[in-house]
Amino acid sequence: MAKKTKDARVQVILECTEHKTSGMPGTSRYITTKNRKNTTGRLELKKYNPILKKVTVHREIK
Repeated sequence: MAKKTKDARVQVILECTEHKTSGMPGTSRYITTKNRKNTTGRLELKKYNPILKKVTVHREIK
């Protein structure tokens, strides 16, 4: 059997940075996983925002 250790992979929520400043209602959020050992800082990815209808930068929120 495999050893039970603390998982390196954790779920994180990514939220759009441009949506907050646009003043439009709603939010664009994505859920993904990251490896805690390899990526210690906040994750930042370009994802599609369906409300703004364009690709924007999404940052990890706590």
